[in-house]
Amino acid sequence: MIKTWSLDELYKSFDSAEYRADYELLEHLIKSLDSISETIQSDNSLEEYFKTLEKIQQTGVKLISYSSLTFSVDTSHEKALQWRSKLQQLLSKTTASETRLTVYLNSIQNIDALISKSEYLKSLTFIIREQKNKSRYMLSEPEELLLSELSITGSKSWNTLQSKLVSKLTAPITIDGETKELPITTIRNYAYDSSPEVRKMAYETELSAYKNISEAVAMALNSIKGEVITTSKMRGYDSPLHMTLTESRMTKGTLDAMMEAIENSLPEFQKYLKKKSEVLGHKGSLPFYDLFAPVGSFSKQYSFEEGSRFVVDNFRSFSDKLADVAQMALDNHWIDVEPRQGKVSGAFCASLHPLGQFRVMLNYTGNLSDVTTMAHELGHGYHAICTNDEHILNTHYPMPLAETASTFCETIVNNAALKIASVDESITILESSLQDATQVICDIFSRYTFETNLFENRSDHPLSVAELNELMMEAQKRAYGEGIDSDILHPYMWLIKPHYYSAERNFYNFPYAFGLLFAKGLYAKYLENPEYFKANYDNLLAVSGRLSIVDVCKTMSIDVESVDFWDASLSIIKKDIDLFIKLTSEEAL
Repeated sequence: MIKTWSLDELYKSFDSAEYRADYELLEHLIKSLDSISETIQSDNSLEEYFKTLEKIQQTGVKLISYSSLTFSVDTSHEKALQWRSKLQQLLSKTTASETRLTVYLNSIQNIDALISKSEYLKSLTFIIREQKNKSRYMLSEPEELLLSELSITGSKSWNTLQSKLVSKLTAPITIDGETKELPITTIRNYAYDSSPEVRKMAYETELSAYKNISEAVAMALNSIKGEVITTSKMRGYDSPLHMTLTESRMTKGTLDAMMEAIENSLPEFQKYLKKKSEVLGHKGSLPFYDLFAPVGSFSKQYSFEEGSRFVVDNFRSFSDKLADVAQMALDNHWIDVEPRQGKVSGAFCASLHPLGQFRVMLNYTGNLSDVTTMAHELGHGYHAICTNDEHILNTHYPMPLAETASTFCETIVNNAALKIASVDESITILESSLQDATQVICDIFSRYTFETNLFENRSDHPLSVAELNELMMEAQKRAYGEGIDSDILHPYMWLIKPHYYSAERNFYNFPYAFGLLFAKGLYAKYLENPEYFKANYDNLLAVSGRLSIVDVCKTMSIDVESVDFWDASLSIIKKDIDLFIKLTSEEAL
């Protein structure tokens, strides 16, 4: 099985005639958009504007995806980096056009009357109204242009620096008596190793290695967050969080309800961590380096072929369409599988709407967590496929909804596996599921706490490495409580997580919690009425880019501004915690 992805469906190379032709087309379209925006004054010119914008996005997605995807698996690829930067500069030239559009829309008293004159505009009702509402946070045209251009040499460059420093970082580690210089992504994966000595050594090696790049990465983080604070204040937002919620189409009531339920549930997760610590033979709370330790004697390793078959088969228990989409990704080489030096850490899925495709990047090593990560990312791919019939302008769903289909797919795989598992297998599957849930609830809560405090402190001064470490450890103590050994934490978690290094995606943490808990609530509805759910689920995913979060959730009769909904979703995880504690106690007898 081929374990690297194919990007040939996009372009054969940066030097290909097709790539250069599309770049020239993009230049032409952006100039056309600029010209249209200068004279926009009717429904006809508004329709022309959005049709041109649609072509820009179709062409731009192909070009920027090719450079970004190439760079993500080979950060030494200079051409990929050069073209990505060049494209970012070119696409920034749409800022003036967007500003003029917003000014024009703001001048229209009855926007619905204007939209009603065109069937095409009717299909874009939500984003047109949203664009009109942006006017309250829009700066003057020269200011918008300046901010856009400065971000290329500012936050975007700092983001690239963090990616390159982390992806190229290596460290010597001794395994089975042999010392090797390994990429930090490989060393981090030893956190899942069956040997407690290897896990601890990998943890200590990892923290030691980060010291070599911590000053530079801290400067990147301070610079990015400083830019965000400045721009959000200039635009008239109350805070970076206010800006994020507005851009996420999410109400503060939704976030507060979810966070209240999460904080109330933390003692349940701490019970699980204490039990895991006991099972692993620790006398006190769990040390951080054992958060991902396997539990139980069932420590099966899955080859990629086995893991992918496990995912596809369990997807089919939900629907043939979901399984067929996953199989299509495997058959057509849409997945880059294994870790290697120069490849960025983590996993992601990139939608390629103009092709009706997607690409998934993994760092697959064969443990059960890697299998569920595959299911997670293929869920993102399924979400992308469900939007194929939408205008590309209607496919930009907000971050919280972006985790819905992915987490739902994890739930499918775990629950289907539990039905046929032995006790020992059940412990392993539950442990993997709870391990992920703990990351999404406890770790995300710590990240949200850290980023909130980071912005508050950065408003006063740039933070030193020591201050960043202290903020991270305090956030971890608040989230994990007695479940984690307070003397063995991960102070450098701010350095390794790429989510902190995007000026466009602040607080890229609570969307994961939203996705997990929303997916759990959806799964409960699926169990209540499978056929009705299947008939409506794809539509929920399809409309996720053209409704507010509250209204998207209403399509499945869910009130996300109610703490009760989030409590009910968390109670599903609590049942898994109770079962895990019961099974591991029985195993000890």
